[in-house]
Amino acid sequence: MSYTVKFQPRAAKQLTSLPRGARTVVAQVVDALAEQPRPSGAVQLKGTDFLRVRVRDYRVVYQVNDDILLVLVVRVGHRRDVYRSL
Repeated sequence: MSYTVKFQPRAAKQLTSLPRGARTVVAQVVDALAEQPRPSGAVQLKGTDFLRVRVRDYRVVYQVNDDILLVLVVRVGHRRDVYRSL
């Protein structure tokens, strides 16, 4: 069963602002979330419904809704910035 991956507007803008090499790798990881929304490297963020996946020095923060098969990407960014004001 395949999930639909959607981006919040802020996350889509953050993805497009990444350097080209990082953007390609992050986009591949996000595409893979459609098939496996909870890969082995995914970690549940404490106190939230969000999960995160590491991609080099970047993080993808997302939420999974199993009822409607949706992966909602909330944030994409460098590890030093992505967790601020979650």
